Amino acid sequence: MSSPLNSTSNPSSVHEARASLGRRLRELRRAAGLNGRQLAESLSWPPSKVSKLENGRQTPTDDDIRRWTDATGSPEAAEALLIALHTLEVQHAEWRNVLRAGLRPHQQQLASWEARTRLFRVFEATVIPGLLQTPDYARARFAEGARRLDVPGDIDAAVAGRMRRQDILYRADKRFHVLLTEAALRFRLCAPHAMLGQLDRLMSLSQLPNVRLGVIAFETAYTVAPWHGFWLYDDARVVVETLSAELDLRQPQEIELYGAAFRQLAQVASYGRAARTVINRVIEDLAPHAADDGA
Repeated sequence: MSSPLNSTSNPSSVHEARASLGRRLRELRRAAGLNGRQLAESLSWPPSKVSKLENGRQTPTDDDIRRWTDATGSPEAAEALLIALHTLEVQHAEWRNVLRAGLRPHQQQLASWEARTRLFRVFEATVIPGLLQTPDYARARFAEGARRLDVPGDIDAAVAGRMRRQDILYRADKRFHVLLTEAALRFRLCAPHAMLGQLDRLMSLSQLPNVRLGVIAFETAYTVAPWHGFWLYDDARVVVETLSAELDLRQPQEIELYGAAFRQLAQVASYGRAARTVINRVIEDLAPHAADDGA
């Protein structure tokens, strides 16, 4: 049986919003007395596109909505549909769209949200969070993302932007509670010598007065499965990153669900000296590979 947390990795709010938009498009088509094939022919679309849009399997573009409402004789419906579409785009922002202008602008957008946030609760199962990354680790992550998504690779500018964001760690009015699995410390997502530098950085950050760093070791018995990473910004927003999109969840029940999951994960994490013991163990295991790496 899947965990309740797993069910939100494809959040119901996003699917409901897309399905609702599709139902409204279907209503306009039927009100115009058109079947799907007739509408598709009038728009020079394949019939499958009409079906996908109406059944919530494809997200329309602004142009799709304007052409649909014109073709069904209901241009007055376009504004409301566009508002619904743009709300959906905030909830489910595809990376290729978010990063179309490059990697650096997204770092600036993140900094804007972080400036308004007082309490950050972060859980990562596979990667080191951006706010805790070294330049070398960040460069490896940006390079992988640029290759995978085929977006502009302004990597140096993006790394510089991420490093500037980290100034927030030293602000007394901000609090950070970060949970990492031991797997996130061990995954080879950069060269071994770069990972050693990253682990050393974690050791230092764990001693900042406003940073509470928890590590969940391999031998830990979990009470909630670590399905995926997520960020809680105060009690206002949850952000989940998938391979294809950034999910922005703001419904109270979703925030409550992730808050409860975070509390359960925090209860089984190790802190302070115990957390640093796990990090040291990983460093000792990795050090010979860094030597082979020529570091």
